[in-house]
Amino acid sequence: MLEFYKHVFDSTYDGLCIFDADGYGIAINKAGCRICSYTESEFVGTNVKDALKRGDINISVSQAVVKYKKPTTQVVNIRGTDVLLTGSPIKNEKGQITHVVLNIRDIAELNKLKVDQILSIALKMKHHDRDNMKIHEEIPVYDGIVAKSPAFRKILAIGAKIAQVDTTVLIHGESGTGKEVLLNYIHRLSKRENQPLIKVNCAAIPPNLLESELFGYEKGAFTGADSRGKPGLFEQADGGTIFLDEIGDMPLDLQVKLLRVLQEFEITRIGGRKSIKINVRVVSATNKNLEQLVNEGSFRQDLFYRLNIIPITIPPLRERLEDIAPLAFHFMQKTNKKYGLTKRFADDTIHLFEDYEWPGNIREMENLIERLAVTIDHDNIQWTDLPFLNSSKGNPHQRSLKKILQDLEKKIILENLKEYKTTRKTADVLGISQSSLVKKLQRLK
Repeated sequence: MLEFYKHVFDSTYDGLCIFDADGYGIAINKAGCRICSYTESEFVGTNVKDALKRGDINISVSQAVVKYKKPTTQVVNIRGTDVLLTGSPIKNEKGQITHVVLNIRDIAELNKLKVDQILSIALKMKHHDRDNMKIHEEIPVYDGIVAKSPAFRKILAIGAKIAQVDTTVLIHGESGTGKEVLLNYIHRLSKRENQPLIKVNCAAIPPNLLESELFGYEKGAFTGADSRGKPGLFEQADGGTIFLDEIGDMPLDLQVKLLRVLQEFEITRIGGRKSIKINVRVVSATNKNLEQLVNEGSFRQDLFYRLNIIPITIPPLRERLEDIAPLAFHFMQKTNKKYGLTKRFADDTIHLFEDYEWPGNIREMENLIERLAVTIDHDNIQWTDLPFLNSSKGNPHQRSLKKILQDLEKKIILENLKEYKTTRKTADVLGISQSSLVKKLQRLK
């Protein structure tokens, strides 16, 4: 029966989590991890007071429930995501609160749901047809993967599906978008999980050495060769997965040999006479347009077709706005743990991350947050600490601080006007006079 209740707990579409009366996390379901960008290991056994200190949350509903001894509902910002939390007390036979159960709903998801969508979901749940929710509920979650945006969750859903077969995959995406993260994800979900995962950067190895690195060589094959010979990376990956990163930089003469490997799944070492059978899954990646390279004659068309059986394109971070704030909190947590720090983002600072273009994508963000955490003396990262707020000539991705703040102010005003309809009510909510709001509207056009 306990297993049954755990299955129900994890199968619920809404997020659920349980605290004890002292504020320690007891359990969180899969939906709660997804909505809050938390892993189960981060939640269970940690205290809500620590989350408040780190800036992971701005208020604690569980503490309010224990304090006022009644159900409480609040909008809470958790790692950059606004969620609707409803906390309910669990009492023992003496009427004492022993635990608090929190129901978690993503505000953004609630805002997107129209009446017809709600009806559609209800009907599908009634008939046990949950295809529309598979992206949310059937994607395995691993530490280090943050996927709030529908675009990246769809990619993970595809990755989970193709992981079960050995077909060749070609991952497209700008530098720093997470191509290697997707590779690791596919490998961990595959039947080859416990076999080697060999990664090769085709652009980092000199062309004259790349062939021997990939296919190996026999003893005496060339001057300076190891007298015992050497197995290549394809042989080392036997039974597992080989990742050919920056495949667009592979020399043409080597592309011919790679094509043969993909057709026959056998290699011949340099200086060797016999073919060696291999059993590998090939995943390649590029930030270049391979079709354009084919047209220019620098990439073989037949190899492109062989690699491009399952193409996956990872969009840049600037097109995945829902991922930006959760990723920033994730990297801050990671850096704090790595260096024993207690840095956090000051109120409203994190929203400025969403107004930046991130030309270096996720890698740029991770490096920036580590640099801020290590070099800034104060614990609260302020908006004035963010280097991309200063205008930079020659960089079209950067905007001036004045423009960013104007856009942010305009966004906040328009969102509140849409909700409260009149300038009077909107001004009250924003804490300014109606005349000041009207002037701002005129200034911001």
